[in-house]
Amino acid sequence: MNLVDFSSSSLSLLPAVLALGLAVVTRRVLLSLGLGIFSGALFLNDFSAIGTASYLGNLIKGLFVSDGSINSWNMSIVAFLLLLGAITALLTLSGGTRAFAEWAQSRVKSKRGAKLLAAFLGVFIFVDDYFNSLAVGAISRPVTDRFHVSRAKLAYILDSTAAPMCVIMPASSWGAYIITVIGGILVSHGVTEYSPLSAFAHMIPMNFYAVFALLMVFAVAWFQMDVGPMRRFEYQASTGSRLGDEESGHEPIDDEFGIEESEKGRVSDLVVPIIVLIVATMSWMVYSGAQSLESDGKAFSVLGAFENTDVGMSLLYGGAMGLLSALITVAKQGLAASDIVRTTWIGAKSMFGAILILFFAWSIGGVIGDMATGKFLSTLIQGNLPTQLLPVLLFLLSAAMAFSTGTSWGTFGIMLPIAGDLAGATDIALMLPMLSAVLAGAVFGDHCSPISDTTILSSTGARCGHIDHVATQLPYALAGALIAAVSYLVLGFTDSLSISLLAGMCVFVLVCTVFGWMSRRPGKLA
Repeated sequence: MNLVDFSSSSLSLLPAVLALGLAVVTRRVLLSLGLGIFSGALFLNDFSAIGTASYLGNLIKGLFVSDGSINSWNMSIVAFLLLLGAITALLTLSGGTRAFAEWAQSRVKSKRGAKLLAAFLGVFIFVDDYFNSLAVGAISRPVTDRFHVSRAKLAYILDSTAAPMCVIMPASSWGAYIITVIGGILVSHGVTEYSPLSAFAHMIPMNFYAVFALLMVFAVAWFQMDVGPMRRFEYQASTGSRLGDEESGHEPIDDEFGIEESEKGRVSDLVVPIIVLIVATMSWMVYSGAQSLESDGKAFSVLGAFENTDVGMSLLYGGAMGLLSALITVAKQGLAASDIVRTTWIGAKSMFGAILILFFAWSIGGVIGDMATGKFLSTLIQGNLPTQLLPVLLFLLSAAMAFSTGTSWGTFGIMLPIAGDLAGATDIALMLPMLSAVLAGAVFGDHCSPISDTTILSSTGARCGHIDHVATQLPYALAGALIAAVSYLVLGFTDSLSISLLAGMCVFVLVCTVFGWMSRRPGKLA
């Protein structure tokens, strides 16, 4: 199929801008994504009706079939969502959700404690961002609901701990991928001072957005800084009027599925299936990675296993084991088989909305790729630019690319080599700061993007309206981006990590002071 080339045209931005703009204005995600997909298909096929129809048919087919076989990545993520929905419903049926909430309520004494619990879980479960958002959401939601924390606040905590932790941890699906890309860049530019792993380790404190986004989560939880649209959601939750929102219509967790909870529920009925889910997922990640290493004749290492693991199948395997554990739990309580089957179906069905949005997001991602949006944006950095400004410019450009394309990993793949080439052509000493700026910008753009799959799954994990999550998270993400931009600007001019972190901390304190004042000032909340 001959498609029109938009790699050098600003028109390549059209589908992304249309979808993003309509999503914010109309708050109708599927309609906005659909119009973005359709407009891109029209432009790519020079407004040919037959060509557009054929292109859209192939695009839809590609969601399910790739290279003549099942699209294993897409289908494994869909299956994992269905499994997790079923697990969550079964945990409600078993009474484990209620028992855990009551247990936590006796130990977590405040709304602040409930938010900190979710934040700490988000930090400790860092193996994969998808898994983080969904698993931590399932564990935390009963507790945050009991203490009247809004679903929007929970979604923010999930989103702002998942990707920021994954991007700075080498033993994660993100870390392994990034280390692989960095290794190739170092070799191509003859950098022997660092191994790929040591280079990644040196880049961790330079990933200013991830570092300050994590600090911001704990500051927001501790000091209860509710700004922008988040104030309204937190006010409604605190008054008991609503934990979800108008868009999602979610009610408190006890009534969420319309399931009558067992009176026999214990804390272990929730904890055991979740532990099984986590352990099985991580075990399969290591196992599948080890198998890949063995087939390539390479020695086993934990980092190498994560680098070569099959994330999709690991999530699917972990989900299946978690579901089996949940089924055993309810079966041991002697609950009726008809109730178990009905509950399993209700839980799986609760994920249909999120899966539909994901399909649309994946589709527009394909359209944006064919429109060469990323390539066009990458050309904007070229030219005679001051070397000192390159880190902050790479941060901003990577953010724009991730926001427009809805993918961090795609931005990594395009922008990391470009950053390496820029450093090699200007100042090799800025190699690691430039690479870090790309990582930070990609995570920031991904956080703000309504078409990002990680944003979608964070709202799914919290059972919060998707656009409401995007709107309520935006002020905090922008604040983190401001801090990161100042830090990269200082780093470019001083070449000092310590001075850059100090400058970032000063801006961080200033931002928290302003947020604290905004949270306390009177204003319309309901």
